[in-house]
Amino acid sequence: MNIVFDLDGTLIDSAPDIQSVACAVLGRLGKEGLSLAETRNFIGEGGAVFVSRMMAARGIPETPERHALLYKEFIALYEFSVDKAVFYPGVVDTLVRLKADGHSLGLCTNKPERPARSVLRHMGLEPMFDAVMAGGMIDSRKPEPDMLLETICYLGDGPTVYVGDSEIDAETARRASVPFALFSGGYRKLAVGEIYHNWAFDDFDALPIIVAGLERKGQGTYT
Repeated sequence: MNIVFDLDGTLIDSAPDIQSVACAVLGRLGKEGLSLAETRNFIGEGGAVFVSRMMAARGIPETPERHALLYKEFIALYEFSVDKAVFYPGVVDTLVRLKADGHSLGLCTNKPERPARSVLRHMGLEPMFDAVMAGGMIDSRKPEPDMLLETICYLGDGPTVYVGDSEIDAETARRASVPFALFSGGYRKLAVGEIYHNWAFDDFDALPIIVAGLERKGQGTYT
């Protein structure tokens, strides 16, 4: 079975690293940094959207030129800001178990490619994934389904489930007609009951059970 994961808010809590970068960029402009709550609220649709939200929150007029400049500064720092990210409980053991059971694992994240690959290396996750699709690798981003569908193409035919933590991930799965498992402990903004999902879990020990149930039923990608 193919199991595709989101990254930030699903496998790792990277908000403290992102907050640190945002505060550094804003500090150069004499602006107050972002709180951790603001940072988590702005995450989800890629670095460019994050920078737009950051600018709006601090009253920085957004022009294409100014956004491009701040985004360049943000990414330059973001690529190397990996020291504060932590795994959610049970993530590593679950990935190891799913891999040992013969499943193909993929990653589909709006996080820009360079920071995504940097944090994967830092946290030792690179060997876990058979396919990685990050922001900027194709001309589309979640919640459009293209990134997820491209990840599945790399993994090969077979039943697939997408695992994420947010409304963006849920809508991506819905548009791609892929079953969705919602990790309720991440960065979602709505109540679990308001988010499209086939399963919801708050403990990663539950994910192999969900996958085993899918295998028994012979389900996966569907329309």
